[in-house]
Amino acid sequence: MKGLVIKNTGSWYTVLTDDGLTVDCKIKGNFRLRGIRTTNPVAVGDRVTITQHPSPNTQHPTPFITEIEDRRNYIIRKSINLSKQSHILAANVDLALLVVTVVRPETSTTFIDRFLASAEAYRVPVVLVFNKTDLLNADEQRYQQMMIDLYETVGYQCMAISAVTGMGIEPLRQMLQGKITLLSGNSGVGKSTLINTLVPGTQLRTADISDAHNTGMHTTTFSEMIPLPPITHPPSPTTHHPTPGYLIDTPGIKGFGTFDMEPEEVTSYFKEIFEFSKQCRFSNCTHTHEPGCAVRDAVEQHYIAQSRYQSYLSMLGDKDENKYREAY
Repeated sequence: MKGLVIKNTGSWYTVLTDDGLTVDCKIKGNFRLRGIRTTNPVAVGDRVTITQHPSPNTQHPTPFITEIEDRRNYIIRKSINLSKQSHILAANVDLALLVVTVVRPETSTTFIDRFLASAEAYRVPVVLVFNKTDLLNADEQRYQQMMIDLYETVGYQCMAISAVTGMGIEPLRQMLQGKITLLSGNSGVGKSTLINTLVPGTQLRTADISDAHNTGMHTTTFSEMIPLPPITHPPSPTTHHPTPGYLIDTPGIKGFGTFDMEPEEVTSYFKEIFEFSKQCRFSNCTHTHEPGCAVRDAVEQHYIAQSRYQSYLSMLGDKDENKYREAY
């Protein structure tokens, strides 16, 4: 029997079968040992095969996931607690929404850049969603617009929204139709509120920001695929969405450590750095010290943002297993 993994609680996996059934499954212990260096060998979004196995403690056979179909892409990060392992956030996605906030809490550019680089590595398009726009004062609004200008110049679509007031929600709702979309971001940026707005009746639990540290507190504890309601009144007669789409809700993350990236690969995951690197004197330039480096010249002349270059430098050291990535 084949199906789609729609929920992962860490010990059980819920599979929506091709026949329309919802089945709670386990995975065999040896399934984890097939050379997959990850804390979750099965991820939400995976297409899998399940089989029934007799259980000695019950009359009902236990369904087990026995095979994963090849993934077309996935979003992966380094496991915070196990440096030599990874954690797959979701598989087979059409789009990733990275929800960020410039205040309460502030999402660092390093976190954003690391997420974007990982998405580039696995060919996942990303849209940056700047939430809590309604809370910003004049200076914070200017800072948010600077951030939007930076990432739009690099080549990423950005949207300013408020999940509370509904500002910017309708264009976002239109964008998500017919797509499987991963929703990610730091704890506290309002992912649960956004899902409650996009999918009325979901009623995901939300939490206040910690006053002591101005950081978010985890409310989602497992990954789940949530069906989007269809749009009943499309904006034009030519709009047609054969399927309503899904949101993949993931637990809020404090850090985003990149996984299995060789230093020489990192350049290609920063769009603007890659373009300038073609003009470097040496083809194997690391853009750190070499003479004739077009990338460092571009940074000095402000064609490449200093924050993006610093993110690039920080990722060059990620192969050091002793490097602690919680801050990112």
